[in-house]
Amino acid sequence: MAEAHQAVAFSFAITHEGFDINYDQEVLNLVWNSGFRSWKKRVARARNGVRNGVYPAHIQSLWLITAIALGLHFAGLRTPFNIVNRILVNLPANTINWQVTACFLASLVIWLSICFTMRYTLKLLLMYKGWMYESRAPGSKTSLRTKLWAGAVKVFSSWNKPGLYSFQGSLPRLTLPSVTATTQRYLRSVRPLLDDEKYKRMEGLAHEFETTIGKKLQWYLILKSWWSTNYVSDWWEEYVYLRGRSPLMINSNFYGTDAIFMDLSHNQAARAANVVYLLLGFRRLIERQELQPIMVQGIVPLCSWQYERTFNTVRVPGMETDRIVHYRDSNHIVVLHKGCYYKVLIYYKGRQLRPCEIQVQMEEILNSKATPLPGEEHLAALTAWNRSKWAEVRNTYFTRGVNRVSLHTVESAAFVVSLDDIPFEFDLNRPELLDNFGKTLLHGNGYNRWFDKSFTVCVGTNGRVGFNAEHTWADAAVGAHMWENLVIDDLVTDGYDENGNTRGTPEFQPPSPTRLSWKLEPCLTQIEEATLDANKLINDIDLRILVHNQYGKGFMKKCRLSPDAFIQMALQLAYYRDAGRFSLTYEASMTRLFREGRTETVRPCTIESAAWVKAMEDKTKTNDERVALIKAACDRHQLGYQDAMCGHGIDRHLFCLYVVSKYLEVDSPFLNEVLSEPWRLSTSQTPHGQTPKMDLKKHPQCISSGGGFGPVADDGYGVSYIIAGEDLIFFHISAKNSCDTTNVHRFADNICKALADIRSMFEEHMKKNPPKSKAVSSNGNQASASK
Repeated sequence: MAEAHQAVAFSFAITHEGFDINYDQEVLNLVWNSGFRSWKKRVARARNGVRNGVYPAHIQSLWLITAIALGLHFAGLRTPFNIVNRILVNLPANTINWQVTACFLASLVIWLSICFTMRYTLKLLLMYKGWMYESRAPGSKTSLRTKLWAGAVKVFSSWNKPGLYSFQGSLPRLTLPSVTATTQRYLRSVRPLLDDEKYKRMEGLAHEFETTIGKKLQWYLILKSWWSTNYVSDWWEEYVYLRGRSPLMINSNFYGTDAIFMDLSHNQAARAANVVYLLLGFRRLIERQELQPIMVQGIVPLCSWQYERTFNTVRVPGMETDRIVHYRDSNHIVVLHKGCYYKVLIYYKGRQLRPCEIQVQMEEILNSKATPLPGEEHLAALTAWNRSKWAEVRNTYFTRGVNRVSLHTVESAAFVVSLDDIPFEFDLNRPELLDNFGKTLLHGNGYNRWFDKSFTVCVGTNGRVGFNAEHTWADAAVGAHMWENLVIDDLVTDGYDENGNTRGTPEFQPPSPTRLSWKLEPCLTQIEEATLDANKLINDIDLRILVHNQYGKGFMKKCRLSPDAFIQMALQLAYYRDAGRFSLTYEASMTRLFREGRTETVRPCTIESAAWVKAMEDKTKTNDERVALIKAACDRHQLGYQDAMCGHGIDRHLFCLYVVSKYLEVDSPFLNEVLSEPWRLSTSQTPHGQTPKMDLKKHPQCISSGGGFGPVADDGYGVSYIIAGEDLIFFHISAKNSCDTTNVHRFADNICKALADIRSMFEEHMKKNPPKSKAVSSNGNQASASK
C-alpha cells in the first residue's frame, strides 16, 4: 500500500476542530504544468487547423482584404458585387461601427472564396499524374504540359510556407480503377507463373468475375470512394493488421539500425539521453506542425496523415480485433532495463529536460540494483504472443489495481526505451556481428521489447542504437524519416564531449525514475507460456544482413536503369537460381500522392523479367540479347511502379472487392484464389535521403544499413534493401529455419552472384557499344564520355 499512499496529491479529514487538509505542493505543480502544456497544445492545434484549412492562402491576407474593403467603402466606392451594402441593409443600424462590421463580414466572404478557389485549384493540379510517366533520364525532354503544370503547382505551394498537414485538404482521393483494367493487369502479372492450362483457367475465372459479381461489388466501392477519404486505408488497417491474430514479433513488426559507420559515444546512458531528447524534438515538430511535408522533386506533396500517431500510440489487443489508441499528450517515457520497468518524466519545472539531465536519469537506472518482481522480467513476452491470448490475459489480470495503473503507464508513454545489456557491434570482416545486430532489433530475447508500442528504442552497451516498430500505425517510410532525422541531428548538434558524455550541466536534480509495480503471481503460467512461444518463433527465424560494396547506384545509372528496377531484376535472378522456379513477388510502393494513402503492391515478376532470367540461364543467348531483355524488364517494372503510385495498382483494388464480397456473403472463386496466393518473395526498399538534411556528401558517416522484417510466407524470403550510397547496398534477408527449401546465406550468395553477373554483362556490352555522346557519371550527373 506504500505506492498508493505516495500517489495521493492531497487528502482531507473532518475533525472536531474543523477541516484538516494535506496536499503535496510538488504533485499539484506537476498537475498544473501538465494541464497548462495541454492547453497550449490545444491552442496551437486550433491555430494550425485554421491555417491548414485555408492553405495555400495566407491567414494574414484577411487583414489586407479587410483594409481594402474599408478603404473602398469609406471612399464611397463599391466593393465587388456591392457586398458591403448588401450586408449593411440586414444589420440593425447604419452607424460607423456597423459599417466596419459589414466591411469585415464582406472581407471574410471574399477571403474565404479566394481561399477555397486556390485550394481546389491546387487539388485539381495535383490530380494530374502525367509527370510520373515522363522520363527523367539525361537528355530526355519534359513536355510543355508538364512544365506548365509544375510551374503552377510551384506557385501555389511555395509562396506560403506549408505546415505538416497544410496539403491534406488539397490532396486528391485515391483513384478507383475499373474491374476490367485491374483483372487485365492481374492476368498479365501471373502469366509467367502459370502454364498454358492453368492460365486459361484463370482467364475464365477472371472473365466470369468481370461479367457477374464484379460489377455489383464495384458499385459498392464506387460509393465508398465517393463517401470516404480513401477507399482502401481503413479496411487495410482493420483487416490486414488489426484483425490479425498472429504474434506481432517477427510476423508484423519491423526494425531499423543505427548509422553503423558513425561512432558518436560509447556511453550507453549518454547516447540514450541524446536519442530521447532528439526524438522528443521530432515529436514537438509534429505536434506544432512545423515539420516540413515531404515533397517529391520539391514540388508534389506527399500525404502526412500517418505522422500523427508516431508518438504516444499503442496497439491494444482484443479478442477478435485489436485497436489503435493514440494519446493526445504524454509527459513521460518508459525505460526497460534488466527486466525492470521505470517511468521517466521528461518535463520538470515547466520545461522539457535537457540531454545532460536525462543522462542523470538513465545512469540512475543503469546503476540500480533492483531485481525484477516475480514475472516482471518476461512480462513483455505477452506482447509477442497470440493476440487473442494476450487480450484474454489483459482483460483478466490488467484491468484493475496496480497492474492496470502500470500497464496504462507503459501504453500511454511517448515511447519505450530498452537499455540492453549487450553491445550492438559491426565489423565488415565479421558479418555475423551485423546479423546479430539485426536479430537483436527484430526480436531481442522475446521479452525486452514492448511490441505493442508504436516503437521501442533499443540502446546497446556500446552506445549504438536501433528501433523496433509496430506496423499498424504507419508504414516504414514514416519510421525511416523519423530515424533519418535523428541520425543527422545526433551528428550535427555535436551533443557529446570528449569523454562521450552529453554536453552541458544540469540546472537541477531531475526527477528520479519511478519503478513500476506489478502483481503478476496470478498470471505467471500465461507469462511463461508466452515466453516459450516467443522462443519458438525466435529459434525458427534466421536473418542475414548482406553488405554489397562492389558497386551501387553509380554503376546502375551508368547502365541507364532505375536502381530499384536493377535490384529487383537481380532478386528475380537470385530467386530463380535458389528455388528453380519463379514465384509471386511483392514489392511495396507508396500511394501517398493521395490523401490518407498507404501502400500498393508492385509485382516485379513479369513476362519481361522472366524472359530475361531465362536468357541469363540460356548459354545460347548473346550478351546483347540479354542487355536488351533486362532493359525491357526494367522499363516494365518502372511502369508497374508508376501505375501503383498513381492509383492503378492491382492488389488493393482486389482486396477491397474481396472485403465487399465477404460483407455481402457472396462467394467469388476468382477472388478466393487471388487472395490465397502466397508471397514467397516479399521485398521492400528502405527510403533514404527523404529530406535535404541528409547530405551524404557532407556527412558520409550517416549512412544507415536500413532495416528489415520477417518473411511473409513460411516457405519464402523477406528481403529489405537500402541503396545507401554510390557503391554500397545493404540487403536484410529473413527466412524460417523450419523450411527445408530456404536458406538466407545461400540466397545472399545468389544475390551477390546475380549482381556480379549483371555487372559483367553490362561491362561487356559497354566495351562493344561505347556511348557516343553523354553518359551518366557515378554521382548521377551528366559527364562527357570518351569517344
